[in-house]
Parts: sequence; C-alpha cells; structure tokens
Amino acid sequence: MAIDLSLIINEKEKKGSIESQICHLTERIKRLTLHLKKHSKDYSSRKGLYKIVRRRKSLLVYLTKNNFVCYEKLISQLGLRRLKTH
Repeated sequence: MAIDLSLIINEKEKKGSIESQICHLTERIKRLTLHLKKHSKDYSSRKGLYKIVRRRKSLLVYLTKNNFVCYEKLISQLGLRRLKTH
C-alpha cells in the first residue's frame, strides 16, 4: 500500500519537495480512510482526515500554478482526480 517515491521523483528531491509531500499525504489519507471504514464513529480521526485532504489540495493548487507538467505526471501516477477549476 505504500507509495514508491523513487518512481515519482528523483533522489535529490525526496526530502521536502512538494511532490514528496503530496505522496506522503496521499498515503496517510489512504490509511485513515481504511481506519474510518472500520471505525465510522471516530470523529477526531475524521477531522484529521479532512485537515490532511485540505493540505494536499492546497499543495496541488500550488503545483498547478508553478509546474503544471509535474502536476499532470503526479496525479496520473497517484491515481488522483484533477482539481476542479472555476
């Protein structure tokens, strides 16, 4: 279930790049989603999940504005939907 960062980003960029942060947040979202399927009344975990989703969304918005090609590549590799644009 863990996401292999070497498939997505280079060795130099693994530490704190936007791409690696999005990958780690996606992994945490998947883990919390599985947890909430078992424990549907765990409201504090649900609140934490919403917080992580908002953080990932803001990083994805930042990535679309600064490096759209990298954004396209990342969402295709992670299996995410495109952001809604107004």
